[in-house]
Amino acid sequence: MLITKRPTPSTVLYTVSTRSQNKTLASRLATSISLLIRIIAGLLVLTCLLLEYHQTFTNNKNNDHNNDNDTANHTPVVDNNHNNTLQNASQAISNSALGHFLSTTIPRPWRLVSILVTFWFIFRKTHTRESLLVIRGLGVQTTTSSPNYLWTSSTRFIPTKAIQDIFIHESFEGFKVTYYLSIVIEGEEDVVVVFPSILPRREILEQVWRGARACLYEPKSG
Repeated sequence: MLITKRPTPSTVLYTVSTRSQNKTLASRLATSISLLIRIIAGLLVLTCLLLEYHQTFTNNKNNDHNNDNDTANHTPVVDNNHNNTLQNASQAISNSALGHFLSTTIPRPWRLVSILVTFWFIFRKTHTRESLLVIRGLGVQTTTSSPNYLWTSSTRFIPTKAIQDIFIHESFEGFKVTYYLSIVIEGEEDVVVVFPSILPRREILEQVWRGARACLYEPKSG
Protein backbone atom coordinates (compact mmCIF):
# COMPACT_ATOMS: atom_id res chain seq x y z
CA MET A 1 0.00 0.00 0.00
CA LEU A 2 1.28 3.45 -0.94
CA ILE A 3 1.07 6.41 1.42
CA THR A 4 1.87 9.86 0.04
CA LYS A 5 2.64 12.86 2.25
CA ARG A 6 3.51 16.41 1.22
CA PRO A 7 4.92 18.31 4.22
CA THR A 8 5.76 21.29 1.97
CA PRO A 9 5.06 22.15 -1.67
CA SER A 10 8.66 21.22 -2.54
CA THR A 11 8.79 17.99 -0.53
CA VAL A 12 7.02 14.68 -1.01
CA LEU A 13 7.34 11.42 0.90
CA TYR A 14 6.30 8.10 -0.62
CA THR A 15 5.99 5.15 1.75
CA VAL A 16 5.14 1.54 0.96
CA SER A 17 4.64 -1.13 3.59
CA THR A 18 3.70 -4.78 3.81
CA ARG A 19 1.71 -4.03 6.94
CA SER A 20 -1.99 -4.47 6.42
CA GLN A 21 -4.05 -1.30 6.71
CA ASN A 22 -7.21 -3.30 7.32
CA LYS A 23 -8.72 -2.28 10.67
CA THR A 24 -11.28 -5.07 10.90
CA LEU A 25 -11.99 -6.96 14.09
CA ALA A 26 -10.05 -9.97 12.82
CA SER A 27 -6.90 -7.93 12.09
CA ARG A 28 -7.06 -6.20 15.47
CA LEU A 29 -7.54 -9.55 17.19
CA ALA A 30 -4.52 -10.97 15.33
CA THR A 31 -2.42 -7.98 16.39
CA SER A 32 -3.49 -8.37 20.01
CA ILE A 33 -2.69 -12.09 19.97
CA SER A 34 0.73 -11.41 18.46
CA LEU A 35 1.45 -8.82 21.15
CA LEU A 36 0.30 -11.22 23.88
CA ILE A 37 2.58 -13.96 22.54
CA ARG A 38 5.53 -11.56 22.54
CA ILE A 39 4.82 -10.56 26.14
CA ILE A 40 4.62 -14.19 27.25
CA ALA A 41 7.83 -14.96 25.38
CA GLY A 42 9.52 -12.00 27.04
CA LEU A 43 8.45 -13.21 30.49
CA LEU A 44 9.78 -16.66 29.64
CA VAL A 45 13.14 -15.18 28.62
CA LEU A 46 13.24 -13.18 31.86
CA THR A 47 12.50 -16.36 33.81
CA CYS A 48 15.33 -18.21 32.10
CA LEU A 49 17.77 -15.35 32.69
CA LEU A 50 16.90 -15.22 36.40
CA LEU A 51 17.32 -18.97 36.60
CA GLU A 52 20.75 -18.75 34.98
CA TYR A 53 21.70 -15.95 37.34
CA HIS A 54 20.62 -17.99 40.36
CA GLN A 55 22.64 -21.01 39.29
CA THR A 56 25.70 -18.87 38.58
CA PHE A 57 25.34 -17.00 41.88
CA THR A 58 24.92 -20.26 43.79
CA ASN A 59 28.02 -21.75 42.22
CA ASN A 60 30.06 -18.64 42.97
CA LYS A 61 28.78 -18.58 46.53
CA ASN A 62 29.79 -22.20 47.05
CA ASN A 63 33.25 -21.46 45.66
CA ASP A 64 33.63 -18.49 47.99
CA HIS A 65 32.56 -20.65 50.93
CA ASN A 66 35.21 -23.21 50.08
CA ASN A 67 37.82 -20.48 49.85
CA ASP A 68 36.77 -19.15 53.26
CA ASN A 69 37.73 -22.42 54.87
CA ASP A 70 41.34 -21.86 53.78
CA THR A 71 41.47 -18.16 54.66
CA ALA A 72 41.48 -16.87 58.20
CA ASN A 73 40.63 -13.26 57.47
CA HIS A 74 38.14 -12.97 54.66
CA THR A 75 36.60 -9.68 53.63
CA PRO A 76 32.95 -10.24 52.69
CA VAL A 77 31.61 -8.97 49.43
CA VAL A 78 29.56 -5.83 49.89
CA ASP A 79 25.95 -6.43 49.01
CA ASN A 80 23.21 -3.91 48.32
CA ASN A 81 19.45 -3.79 48.01
CA HIS A 82 19.60 -4.22 44.26
CA ASN A 83 21.57 -7.45 44.54
CA ASN A 84 19.30 -8.70 47.32
CA THR A 85 16.22 -8.05 45.22
CA LEU A 86 17.74 -9.79 42.22
CA GLN A 87 18.83 -12.75 44.34
CA ASN A 88 15.42 -13.06 45.94
CA ALA A 89 13.71 -12.97 42.54
CA SER A 90 16.07 -15.56 41.09
CA GLN A 91 15.62 -17.73 44.20
CA ALA A 92 11.84 -17.56 43.81
CA ILE A 93 12.11 -18.53 40.13
CA SER A 94 14.42 -21.42 40.97
CA ASN A 95 12.01 -22.75 43.61
CA SER A 96 8.97 -22.45 41.35
CA ALA A 97 7.56 -25.34 39.34
CA LEU A 98 8.57 -23.68 36.07
CA GLY A 99 12.11 -23.08 37.27
CA HIS A 100 12.43 -26.66 38.48
CA PHE A 101 11.13 -27.93 35.14
CA LEU A 102 13.55 -25.80 33.13
CA SER A 103 16.58 -26.64 35.25
CA THR A 104 15.96 -30.39 35.39
CA THR A 105 14.50 -31.05 31.94
CA ILE A 106 16.34 -28.73 29.53
CA PRO A 107 20.16 -28.77 29.50
CA ARG A 108 21.84 -25.41 30.03
CA PRO A 109 23.24 -25.07 26.47
CA TRP A 110 19.78 -25.62 25.04
CA ARG A 111 18.31 -23.09 27.45
CA LEU A 112 20.81 -20.48 26.25
CA VAL A 113 20.00 -21.26 22.62
CA SER A 114 16.27 -21.00 23.38
CA ILE A 115 16.84 -17.62 25.02
CA LEU A 116 18.61 -16.29 21.92
CA VAL A 117 15.97 -17.63 19.53
CA THR A 118 13.11 -16.28 21.63
CA PHE A 119 14.88 -12.94 22.01
CA TRP A 120 15.16 -12.75 18.21
CA PHE A 121 11.46 -13.59 17.83
CA ILE A 122 10.36 -10.91 20.28
CA PHE A 123 12.13 -8.08 18.48
CA ARG A 124 11.55 -9.31 14.93
CA LYS A 125 9.35 -7.08 12.81
CA THR A 126 6.43 -8.68 11.04
CA HIS A 127 6.36 -6.11 8.26
CA THR A 128 8.71 -4.16 6.01
CA ARG A 129 8.52 -0.41 5.46
CA GLU A 130 10.34 1.49 2.72
CA SER A 131 10.16 5.13 1.71
CA LEU A 132 11.40 7.64 -0.82
CA LEU A 133 11.78 11.27 0.27
CA VAL A 134 12.08 13.79 -2.54
CA ILE A 135 13.23 17.35 -1.80
CA ARG A 136 13.25 19.76 -4.71
CA GLY A 137 16.67 21.25 -5.34
CA LEU A 138 18.41 18.97 -2.83
CA GLY A 139 17.92 15.34 -3.78
CA VAL A 140 16.24 12.13 -2.69
CA GLN A 141 16.61 9.85 0.30
CA THR A 142 15.76 6.15 0.26
CA THR A 143 14.98 4.33 3.50
CA THR A 144 14.45 0.64 4.24
CA SER A 145 13.35 -0.47 7.68
CA SER A 146 15.44 -2.98 9.62
CA PRO A 147 14.20 -6.56 10.11
CA ASN A 148 13.97 -6.07 13.88
CA TYR A 149 13.44 -3.31 16.42
CA LEU A 150 17.06 -3.35 17.64
CA TRP A 151 18.62 -2.17 14.40
CA THR A 152 18.24 1.19 12.73
CA SER A 153 16.86 1.65 9.25
CA SER A 154 19.24 1.83 6.29
CA THR A 155 19.14 5.17 4.49
CA ARG A 156 20.94 6.78 1.60
CA PHE A 157 20.81 10.36 0.39
CA ILE A 158 21.46 11.15 -3.28
CA PRO A 159 21.95 14.82 -4.23
CA THR A 160 20.15 16.18 -7.25
CA LYS A 161 23.36 16.92 -9.15
CA ALA A 162 24.35 13.23 -8.97
CA ILE A 163 21.01 11.96 -10.34
CA GLN A 164 21.03 11.36 -14.07
CA ASP A 165 17.51 10.01 -14.36
CA ILE A 166 14.81 7.89 -12.75
CA PHE A 167 13.48 4.87 -14.62
CA ILE A 168 11.02 2.03 -14.24
CA HIS A 169 12.70 -1.21 -15.30
CA GLU A 170 11.31 -4.67 -15.78
CA SER A 171 13.01 -8.01 -15.13
CA PHE A 172 11.97 -11.56 -15.89
CA GLU A 173 12.08 -14.37 -13.34
CA GLY A 174 10.90 -17.43 -15.19
CA PHE A 175 7.40 -16.58 -16.40
CA LYS A 176 7.02 -13.70 -13.93
CA VAL A 177 7.64 -10.06 -14.80
CA THR A 178 8.89 -7.83 -11.98
CA TYR A 179 8.94 -4.04 -12.18
CA TYR A 180 11.22 -1.87 -10.09
CA LEU A 181 11.99 1.82 -9.77
CA SER A 182 15.66 2.73 -10.11
CA ILE A 183 17.80 5.84 -9.89
CA VAL A 184 20.75 6.26 -12.25
CA ILE A 185 23.65 7.94 -10.46
CA GLU A 186 26.49 9.69 -12.21
CA GLY A 187 29.79 7.87 -11.84
CA GLU A 188 28.26 4.61 -10.59
CA GLU A 189 27.80 1.46 -12.64
CA ASP A 190 24.94 0.06 -10.58
CA VAL A 191 21.59 1.78 -10.21
CA VAL A 192 19.90 2.38 -6.87
CA VAL A 193 16.67 0.41 -6.60
CA VAL A 194 13.85 2.14 -4.76
CA PHE A 195 11.70 -0.12 -2.54
CA PRO A 196 14.07 -3.08 -3.13
CA SER A 197 12.54 -5.39 -0.53
CA ILE A 198 8.87 -4.88 -1.31
CA LEU A 199 8.95 -4.27 -5.10
CA PRO A 200 5.42 -2.85 -5.34
CA ARG A 201 3.12 -3.14 -8.34
CA ARG A 202 3.69 -1.22 -11.55
CA GLU A 203 0.76 1.12 -10.89
CA ILE A 204 2.35 2.25 -7.63
CA LEU A 205 5.77 2.65 -9.23
CA GLU A 206 4.32 4.79 -12.01
CA GLN A 207 2.66 7.06 -9.48
CA VAL A 208 5.90 7.45 -7.52
CA TRP A 209 7.91 7.93 -10.72
CA ARG A 210 5.70 10.76 -11.98
CA GLY A 211 5.52 12.46 -8.61
CA ALA A 212 9.24 12.16 -7.89
CA ARG A 213 10.29 13.62 -11.23
CA ALA A 214 7.79 16.45 -10.93
CA CYS A 215 8.95 17.33 -7.42
CA LEU A 216 12.67 16.81 -7.88
CA TYR A 217 13.24 19.31 -10.65
CA GLU A 218 12.19 22.93 -10.73
CA PRO A 219 9.30 23.53 -13.13
CA LYS A 220 10.39 25.28 -16.29
CA SER A 221 8.98 28.74 -16.72
CA GLY A 222 7.19 29.39 -19.95
